[in-house]
Amino acid sequence: MILNTAKQKMLAGQPAFGFGLGMGSPLIAELLSRSGIDFVMIDRQHGSWGDDSAIAALVAITGSPAIPMARVARNDYTLIGRLLDEGAMGIIVPMVDTPEQAQAVADACRLPPTGKRSWGWGRAKVYGADYPTWIDEQLFVAVQLESAEAVENAEAILGTPGIDGCWTGPSDLSLSLGFPPAQMDEREEHAQALEKILQACKNTGKIPGFAGRSVDDALHRAKQGFRFLTATNDGSILEKGAGAAVSQLSSSSA
Repeated sequence: MILNTAKQKMLAGQPAFGFGLGMGSPLIAELLSRSGIDFVMIDRQHGSWGDDSAIAALVAITGSPAIPMARVARNDYTLIGRLLDEGAMGIIVPMVDTPEQAQAVADACRLPPTGKRSWGWGRAKVYGADYPTWIDEQLFVAVQLESAEAVENAEAILGTPGIDGCWTGPSDLSLSLGFPPAQMDEREEHAQALEKILQACKNTGKIPGFAGRSVDDALHRAKQGFRFLTATNDGSILEKGAGAAVSQLSSSSA
C-alpha cells in the first residue's frame, strides 16, 4: 500500500503544503518533489503539460517524499480516469458549482460500488497488485469552489460522498463576485465567501483548501483554517530565484 502522507496530515488537522507544476518539465517536477514539500500538483488546466510529459512527471516524482497530485483540465470522466491510471494520488477538479457536478467528480474518481471509475490502469501498476484495495481510501479528491454559485452551494457540494475537500480559487472567485483579483484582500464579500467555505467544510467534515498566491499567503490561509494549500509554483520559484541572483550580481558589480 502507498500511504498518502499529505492526506493523512490533513485528516489529522494539520496543513499540507504543495507546489503547483505548470512549466511542463518532468525535470523540474522531480527536483521540486525532492525538496521536502508535502505534495506537488501537475496543472493540466493552465499548465504547459501534454499527455506524455505529464506521465513523465509522474514517473519522475515516484520515489520522492512528495505526493503526486494533478489538476485535471475540466470535469471530464475520461480525463480524470487517465490521470488516475497513470498514478496520480490526488485529483483536483476546477469549476465545480453544483452538487451534481461534484457527484460526477466522485463517480469518476472512485471504484464501484462507491463510484463508477472503470477497472484497469496504466503505470499505476507500479504501486503493486493490491492497488485497487487501497486507492479509494488513500486518494485525495478536491473540487474547486471558485464562483458565487459554488459558495452558495458549498455545503451540498462538499456533502457529496467521495469528495474529500475543496481547493478555493480566490482569483476566479473575485471575478465571479464582480471585482478584479487585485482587490480581493480589501473586499468584505470575498472574506465572507471564504468564511462560508470554511464553515461548509466544518459542517460536512471535509478538508478546506486554498490556492495560495505566495508562501506568506499560504501560511496566512493556514492560520485561517485552510489545510490543503499550494504555496507557489515552479514558474514563480524559477523567476524569483533568477531575479534574486541577478539583483545580487548587479549590486556586487556596481
